[in-house]
Amino acid sequence: MVYYKDDELIIRSMEEADDKEFYEALTAQGWHPQTGDWLKRMKEETEGKCITLTAVYQEQAAGYVYLYKTVNEGPFRGKGWPMIVDFNVLKKFQRKGIGNRLMDAAERLAVVYADTVCLGVGVCDSYGSAQRMYVKRGYIPDGSGVWYQDKQCVQYETVCTVDDDLIMYLYKKLKDN
Repeated sequence: MVYYKDDELIIRSMEEADDKEFYEALTAQGWHPQTGDWLKRMKEETEGKCITLTAVYQEQAAGYVYLYKTVNEGPFRGKGWPMIVDFNVLKKFQRKGIGNRLMDAAERLAVVYADTVCLGVGVCDSYGSAQRMYVKRGYIPDGSGVWYQDKQCVQYETVCTVDDDLIMYLYKKLKDN
């Protein structure tokens, strides 16, 4: 399925070949991805749990995001809101508007399921660009502070590892009831 298309960018459903392409691209930029992660998301899409979105910029896989139809973690569990998960634009494709177009597509899909969409974002500096983008797009913190491995952190608690599991949740109202 194609969700967006212009002269340079296509946003479409994830395809099997994307698994290898993203694995190699993320490894090249110094990350340590798990092989098969993208295939797992595609399987969850066929099960009706999520929608996969892949950005292809000038015929190269450039980024991806997933929209889960229901939230199974954090402070939004059970609210009936869809959740944007694992948003990523490869470093060499950043600052080209690809991330905003991916988010536009995800939000257009999310509004079909609820009037509000949510997400979690890492709190360390490597997530700084995403944090700023979310705020500019109208996402606001839910007020529950930070969470680590799906557990809300409490004041003065020691969190030993600042990794991808230390997150803050945000939400955005997509339409009025």
